[in-house]
Amino acid sequence: MITVLQRVREARVEVAGRVTGQIGPGFLMLVCAEPGDTEATAEKLIAKVLKLRVFSDEAGKMNRSLQDTGGGLLIVSQFTLAADTSGGNQPSFTGAAPAEQGRRLYEHTLACARQHHPHVACGEFGADMQVHLVNDGPVTIPMRMG
Repeated sequence: MITVLQRVREARVEVAGRVTGQIGPGFLMLVCAEPGDTEATAEKLIAKVLKLRVFSDEAGKMNRSLQDTGGGLLIVSQFTLAADTSGGNQPSFTGAAPAEQGRRLYEHTLACARQHHPHVACGEFGADMQVHLVNDGPVTIPMRMG
């Protein structure tokens, strides 16, 4: 799975003018399933995200995790993370999992996150979404779990 984490002060997702998910301080997690990914991949990814120490401690050092801070986790599906731009000016997205597999893994990722963290919000798989965020730092962490 390809993921881009953004440490945010706040973030929300809208679909057709309706807010589908919203958090205060925490992580905006953009996620894309790849063909070889499984439920175990999603579980491993969530475990890593929840323990990643990029939030400031009392000394201002990035030494606290999302679990430590109790912040929010807004998970948004984004197949364009699998873009291949090597073949010209129009990206190819063949590196993304097929839609049915992508939806299943996205939903499993959400379920796993909700099982292990109290503040989880989400976008809407396959929808035209508007994502609003205030990046904190800025801190942006690309990850690949496979």
